[in-house]
Amino acid sequence: MKTHLFILGLVMVIGLSGCGNKTTNEKSTDVTIETKQEDMEIEMNHSGSGEVPANLKVAENPTFKVGSEAIIETDHMKGMKGAVATIVGAYDTTAYAISYTPVTGGERVENHKWVIQEEIKDADDKTYEPGSEVTIEADHMKGMEGALAEIDSAEKTTVYMIDYTPTTGGEEVTNHKWVTESELSPK
Repeated sequence: MKTHLFILGLVMVIGLSGCGNKTTNEKSTDVTIETKQEDMEIEMNHSGSGEVPANLKVAENPTFKVGSEAIIETDHMKGMKGAVATIVGAYDTTAYAISYTPVTGGERVENHKWVIQEEIKDADDKTYEPGSEVTIEADHMKGMEGALAEIDSAEKTTVYMIDYTPTTGGEEVTNHKWVTESELSPK
């Protein structure tokens, strides 16, 4: 009888330890994914200087006036969606979603939103088509400035520079570039 109990106990220990390893591996994978996302958040320049390209046109009649507030409807970064934005600047331009490999190395960034016409090297007034290759002069993220990028999409719109406090807490983000008009709603 003692032998049977010993064998039953041993089988249970081995069985349960196998389950424990699976749970540990799943948690480890989750932590790795979260860490990569946090690393990307850290590399992004949440706050900016407020400087804009000299040839960027101030919007004459923007939907959201400078100094007004709006609700952010996009999630470019953690804590952005649902936050209250204060409009710091409004500009008429073409906004591009781009994919590029950082000049500092690392994984390719897919569908980054947004860089604007005036942040593309040697850009003139023509709108770039999806698939076009351009050199980026913006420094929104580490390794972006000087990168060769592929245009994913283009949108003629009003872009906004905004200040907001993330819904996840933390410090206020100031002079964030860029959100498009369709990514904001009235407060």
